[in-house]
Amino acid sequence: MNNNFFVAEHVALRAMEPEDLEVMYRMENDPKSWDVTNFSVPYSKYVLRHYIEDSQCDMFADRQLRLMIIERSSQQVAGTIDITDFAPMHGRGEVGIAVLKEFQGKGYAHEALQLLCDYAFNFLAVKQLVAHVGVDNEVSLHLFESCGFVRCGLLKEWWCVGGDYKDVVLLQRIRPKKAELLPFDNRTVCQ
Repeated sequence: MNNNFFVAEHVALRAMEPEDLEVMYRMENDPKSWDVTNFSVPYSKYVLRHYIEDSQCDMFADRQLRLMIIERSSQQVAGTIDITDFAPMHGRGEVGIAVLKEFQGKGYAHEALQLLCDYAFNFLAVKQLVAHVGVDNEVSLHLFESCGFVRCGLLKEWWCVGGDYKDVVLLQRIRPKKAELLPFDNRTVCQ
């Protein structure tokens, strides 16, 4: 496999490893992130260990793909990026990204999202990716839009956060037609 799909200037993407258990435990059990997921209870290390062990790292088999975002200079895990709810028949999936607080504001999410999109469109031939972002999350909205996602809908009262319902912006990025795809070696990481 072309490893260039997974390496940018400041970050690299890689499959989950057993040593990622502690950072995943920390991220998955942060109640601040629960409002953008469908989970509201903590994960045990036991469950996460089995998730890592049982993952085939094959989006077509698992119907999802989780990659670790690695800061290249330190080789530390900076976050995770996922494609979930993958529907192979329709060639679509939902993107999620989480960057640890100490790595935020450095452009890592942008590089990781662009790498994931390049891999999904140019290698896996996925047709489209979508993202759900709270209307008040300007940082995430800017991130997705800067990577070619377009607002295509507003989901009223979609997420329940602290007992109140929040509107969510639906964003979509559709794979360019073959004539518009750049050969991978000639693309820029952040378009």
